Amino acid sequence: MDIPALSMAMSQMNVMNQFSTAMLSKALETYGETGDDMVKMMEQSVNPELGANIDVSV
Repeated sequence: MDIPALSMAMSQMNVMNQFSTAMLSKALETYGETGDDMVKMMEQSVNPELGANIDVSV
């Protein structure tokens, strides 16, 4: 068994796992922010006619 090659393979696997975990964390953060923004938009859409009409007298 080639110990140095096994060590390098394990090290590469560890780096790939750390990268995958970091990317998943960032994706979850982004999805959370997007969800918060969607909730805000839905709250604002409760009154869809608000601001649609302007009374102007000349």
